[in-house]
Amino acid sequence: MTRSLDRLIRPKSIAVFGGKEARRVIEQCDKMGFTGDIWPVHPKQGEILGRRCYRSVAELPAAPDASFVGVNRQLTIDIIRDLSARGAGGAICYASGFREAVSELADGNDLQEALVTAASDMPIVGPNCYGFINALDGALLWPDQHGMQRVERGVAVLTQSSNIACNISMQMRGLPLAYIMTAGNQAQTGLSELAIAALEDPRVTAVGLHIEGFDSIEALQRLAMRARELKKPVVTLKVGKSEAAQLATVSHTASLAGNDAVSGAVLERLGIGRVDTLPELLETLKLLHLHPPLKSFDISSMSCSGGEASLMADAGVKRKTVFRALKAEQRLPLRESLGEMVTIANPLDYHTFVWGNLEKQTTAFTAMMKGDYALNLIVLDFPRQDRCDAADWNTTCEAVIASAKATGAVAGIVASLGENMPEETALSLMASGVVAFSGIDEALAAAEISAGIGEIWAKPAPAPLLSAGAEEGEIITISENEAKAELAAFGLVVPIGKTAATADEAADAAESLGFPVVLKGLGVAHKTEAGAVKLNLGDRQSVLEAAGAMKTVASGYLVEKMIAKPVAEIIAGALRDPVAGLVLTIGAGGILVELLEDSAILTLPTTREAIGEAISGLKIRKLLNGYRGGPAGDVAALITAVAAVASYVAANASKLEELDINPIMVLPQGSGTVAADALIRRRK
Repeated sequence: MTRSLDRLIRPKSIAVFGGKEARRVIEQCDKMGFTGDIWPVHPKQGEILGRRCYRSVAELPAAPDASFVGVNRQLTIDIIRDLSARGAGGAICYASGFREAVSELADGNDLQEALVTAASDMPIVGPNCYGFINALDGALLWPDQHGMQRVERGVAVLTQSSNIACNISMQMRGLPLAYIMTAGNQAQTGLSELAIAALEDPRVTAVGLHIEGFDSIEALQRLAMRARELKKPVVTLKVGKSEAAQLATVSHTASLAGNDAVSGAVLERLGIGRVDTLPELLETLKLLHLHPPLKSFDISSMSCSGGEASLMADAGVKRKTVFRALKAEQRLPLRESLGEMVTIANPLDYHTFVWGNLEKQTTAFTAMMKGDYALNLIVLDFPRQDRCDAADWNTTCEAVIASAKATGAVAGIVASLGENMPEETALSLMASGVVAFSGIDEALAAAEISAGIGEIWAKPAPAPLLSAGAEEGEIITISENEAKAELAAFGLVVPIGKTAATADEAADAAESLGFPVVLKGLGVAHKTEAGAVKLNLGDRQSVLEAAGAMKTVASGYLVEKMIAKPVAEIIAGALRDPVAGLVLTIGAGGILVELLEDSAILTLPTTREAIGEAISGLKIRKLLNGYRGGPAGDVAALITAVAAVASYVAANASKLEELDINPIMVLPQGSGTVAADALIRRRK
């Protein structure tokens, strides 16, 4: 267990090791006004930028709080060992050539292990890492230019990529950046641990993460829990949507759940917002910097153009955000302030009748903000400051600020084009408590994510995820009848059936069960494709013929009572994600699995409520509700069936590798469900 990161990221003394990179660190600290001690360490130089150079860690006046180690990879290990022994607070390891370069350097893994060993319990960040910028205290372990300035409070943004960190530091959107941190290849300290350390700073309002790969699911859960406790939201841009699933599986379940889908489910469970782009990340952080997570998805929009109102309405179609209708008491004050020619609606085009009129605009905006919307947006693209006069636009800003203060509502001004939000205007709006959004899509994404975090936080904190670990041993596939028997013990309803070794025994079993029956070949994973399943067999001869046709692929037979025609067929399965452990997948089943790609991921353990919400979000829910006069399905029984599967998975978590139940036949309301097929792969 490493020590606290406080000394490292909020240092009072900094040691720098190396040549030009170390010199740049000192330059950046001086430029930002760092008031602590800076101690250059160099074997030959006498001074750097007016500061005495020390020859080694041992010569330093004291154990430094933070160290930037910008030397070659071999020497890095020696310096880290000396710093740890001296009791230093932590270090940034700038050098590359460790595990991230193992394909080019055969000793990369060995050197990384040596580095971690040398650090012992002293925190290190990297290697292959630029370091961090602390704009609250002016402390930079950062060997390059950046676009940040001192702030009193703001958000922290963390990434594995040094170049993306540089890019974010250059933003001109009015977002106050308190910290920029990079993690490199996370040899010892991961993004989640750094994010927790940033959250603990009372001057930090929210955290944004750019994640290439989760460092530790346990650390991510600790981060989410601490964020909830401190009421400081976390938002992430998780890359990797184009990744193919990494597990070699034989079930339909595997075709529904790739690593990215699992990542999304984990983040949603933990109440960590997820964005799709860097602009969305920054705009969402603006909203969360000024205001706690939104209380609902209801938003309002006003603009002086029907075109802008249409853009806003269309952008909302793909979002959970809702342009809720106006309340009756809002209509009269809006009509009185805007005139008879304005259509009173949401989104609202207030035309230009009140343009430049501070009093009437304030009255109109106030009436809209009294509608109890979670967020109130005013679309306003600003003119070029080098060629135009923005006086009337500034009047609109004043009206929005006044209305927000008078009502206590959350308000934002949205430039439909990002470049039409001047940085000076954005800074002024943010200082007045009004969110300065650059881009309509980005503003709605921010609203959706903020409300989503609020929705999750309103529920009890989730239980810890099932452990990702699995026992060793050969993976085997058990027979269908064994799989069904095990699942039935947990409450899953399965058909009445019997096994048989020969065709005659199968026919005998069919007669004892009563026709019609289903005949299946045992030992076949994908029975339909292999011709190893025959439905609705109505007499002994049909069973004999069907058994004969599949004897070349089957090791035996399973005879089951034919299930009545279902309302819908559902798949439920589980597979082991390398990071998140076992996860549950439900979706449209039968032959529609890959065709519809209609599925949802449930992280484990789960609840009946979560299962119900997942089912409600499926496209096939229309069938379950009774499509075009058809019968409604027994959704309550389906929830019970999926809960039984989840209980089985949790009880067998250490051995189970893969589970596939396809289909669960959902019968008409009040008639229950029946699991028609089941595949289980587990450690021997």
